[in-house]
Amino acid sequence: MAGQQQKGLKRASCGLDIANATDLDAAISATTENAYDFVVVPLVHARYQTETNPDKPAYNRNAPLTRADVLLSGNDWGSYVVGKLDTSIDVDSKVPYIRKRSEEKLTQELKYATHLGVPAVLVRLTGENHMNLARMISNAVNKDQGPAIWCQVPLAPPNCDKYNKSPSTVPQRSSWNWWNKFRLLGNTNTKLNVCLEFSENVPSDSEVQRWLGEPIKTVLLPTSIFLTNKKGYPVLAKSHQSILKLLIKLDVQIVLKGPTRHQHLSFYQQYLSHLHLQVESHDPLHTFAKGFEDFLQIPLQPLMDNLESSTYEVFERDPVKYSQYLVAMQRAITDMIPDNEIQTKVLTVMVVGAGRGPLVKAAISAAKNAGRRIKVFAVEKNVNAVVTLQHLKLEHWGDQVTVISSDMRDWNPPAEDYADILVSELLGSFGDNELSPECLDGAQKFLKPTGVSIPTSYTSFIGPIQSSKLFNEYRNNKDDSKHPMAAFETPYVVHLLNRAELAEPKPIFTFVHPNRDKFIDNSRYQEVEFVINCDSVLHGFGGYFECNLYKDVMISILPSSHSPGMFSWFPIMFPIVEPLQLRRGDQLKVHFWRCVSKHNVWYEWSISEPVASPVHNPNGRSYQIGL
Repeated sequence: MAGQQQKGLKRASCGLDIANATDLDAAISATTENAYDFVVVPLVHARYQTETNPDKPAYNRNAPLTRADVLLSGNDWGSYVVGKLDTSIDVDSKVPYIRKRSEEKLTQELKYATHLGVPAVLVRLTGENHMNLARMISNAVNKDQGPAIWCQVPLAPPNCDKYNKSPSTVPQRSSWNWWNKFRLLGNTNTKLNVCLEFSENVPSDSEVQRWLGEPIKTVLLPTSIFLTNKKGYPVLAKSHQSILKLLIKLDVQIVLKGPTRHQHLSFYQQYLSHLHLQVESHDPLHTFAKGFEDFLQIPLQPLMDNLESSTYEVFERDPVKYSQYLVAMQRAITDMIPDNEIQTKVLTVMVVGAGRGPLVKAAISAAKNAGRRIKVFAVEKNVNAVVTLQHLKLEHWGDQVTVISSDMRDWNPPAEDYADILVSELLGSFGDNELSPECLDGAQKFLKPTGVSIPTSYTSFIGPIQSSKLFNEYRNNKDDSKHPMAAFETPYVVHLLNRAELAEPKPIFTFVHPNRDKFIDNSRYQEVEFVINCDSVLHGFGGYFECNLYKDVMISILPSSHSPGMFSWFPIMFPIVEPLQLRRGDQLKVHFWRCVSKHNVWYEWSISEPVASPVHNPNGRSYQIGL
């Protein structure tokens, strides 16, 4: 992109809305010189509208539609120009001749936009009465040709009071409903995106959060909402700043609209880049997840499949998980060896599913920190990872560590080697989805009656999610070799970003270790009820876990208690086949099953209120976890 970038500063991608560019080439040059990346201009020149109006004297003059395409190169049209539809177009007019004429103009402008190769066209929504517009736009984008559509919608409801943000003051039919109706008529096509227009009004927090689940590509900022700081530079009010920062996380582009109200046009861009830099986080999770936002991944099955070296390497870089495990082991070792037995007692620590040894290293460090002695058994079924464990034993650990190449469920150590502490990191994104319950139930046979397990318990949570982006990812994830419903019945591991949480997640399944039940049954069923916090669309359920490692030492990926900086687990997402329209205050009743057979474990899920849905993944037809 043109324009100079300040050293060390990642510029915000910004454009300028130009009402009428008399010289488009000059306008683009001026725009890029001020560090803006593109212009938003009407597709049709304003003069043409005058000369084709029967009420105007120039009606009979044969004028061109607009600028010639040769004014710019094809690459420049595609890189620097976003088109805007003529505001006089009203294809939903009640007046037949206006509607007919508008339909002709809309078709003409969309075809010309495709001819030019512009990346997007801005379409302004003014309410919910856009049935014909939605039909025509949808028909155009369904041809898989031409530009994307940016639907310009006000961020705040039209009568939102910026001084009273309580949810009760938000009108029932907000501007989100305009967009929602429009995109439903367009079958939630991936080419239909949102351009959120700011105003002096500030919406409620629930309104803002709901927009975070929509495919927002751009934010439109009128220059009239900027304030002036003590040095004379443009700034946004704190309320506008906080909203814009949330949207910047979605990697939106920003369009500036209106006359320059400060000394120089570039000042706005510099300020917006400053806000952009503030959002750029140095949090390890943010850094690790860069590029993986809203990317669907099939969950790992380490019990069935041996992990590759690169997979181990990624998880071993987690700066939080192993430090928490170390703290948990250090406390357990200290509790189990009192001060008066430091010289005489040696604990046996068994690391089951040892991988390439990070928990073995943590155990050794924990004992050293506690001033106690331990011996360690590293049990691992992946023969390739065992090679690494044997090298570490040879070069670093010596006789303190014994490497066991075996499935933890099959190994039978002598009684004198039974464990005081059983340590594992078998958790998945949903807690139990990598079969930690089954593995640890099989391994606890060599845990002493007084022994402890780390982790001691973990609980899975689900919460309703709105995400148009993820829904489109599901339905485009077809595989002819699988059941026709597989795309909507497979849980996905995904770093959730472009989504709105419609209610606080709630707990469903809990597992405790060691499991001293006489008859162990790891199947589960739970009914959960949510009260929906805003008009919305349900696209699926986010799954998370909280884990007690030992006493009060925790790790968590639940949004409200997420371990800061931990990135070993992204949430899991359970899709639904049909998006469900919900109203604020609706009671959403959900049913989840964890089903267990001799050879497999799988989940089934369904909705019973406010409307019933079929059970997803019956008998594990689309997704199973192999034992």
